[in-house]
Amino acid sequence: MWRVLIRREEPADVPVVRALTAAAFAKPDAPVGTEPVEAGLLDALRVCDAWIPELSLVAVDDSCSGSGSEVVGHVLCTRGHVGTVPALGLGPLSVHPHHQRRGAGLALVHSALAAADALGEPLVALLGSPAYYRRFGFRPSTDLGITPPDPSWGAYFQVRTLSAYLPGLRGAFAYAEPFNDL
Repeated sequence: MWRVLIRREEPADVPVVRALTAAAFAKPDAPVGTEPVEAGLLDALRVCDAWIPELSLVAVDDSCSGSGSEVVGHVLCTRGHVGTVPALGLGPLSVHPHHQRRGAGLALVHSALAAADALGEPLVALLGSPAYYRRFGFRPSTDLGITPPDPSWGAYFQVRTLSAYLPGLRGAFAYAEPFNDL
């Protein structure tokens, strides 16, 4: 039986997480040696002020106990803002292609949201598929008066409110600086 354990990323996980992020976002028709932007984004986020170690989580295939465990997924929330109010941006979310559609992504997002809520964060924002993220309570940001960094993102820019959210929180969302370089 396949089991997944979610835990905080450890220093030894960094190269594995980078490799699985590159694998998760690889395009089959990309020229050889081309790296997905998400791998470079992850590198840049790790060294910026918006990095929150408590919100860098890995999914470990725990079906084999002990040294047989392997990191199969990763999710990250970094510091963003709605106007001047601190909030979080989720992403990238990466699951190794051999482990996709087995529940690791689901477990990672639920764990990230729970950890963010426990830290007293008001909301989490992301750019992603509404069909996928709706199951976690995400909805279009404009429903709450929060505008995306790029207006063309429309319904793909979504927010999930947490326990510390106050309904008056409105304005433009800003991701951590490395997102601006994409």
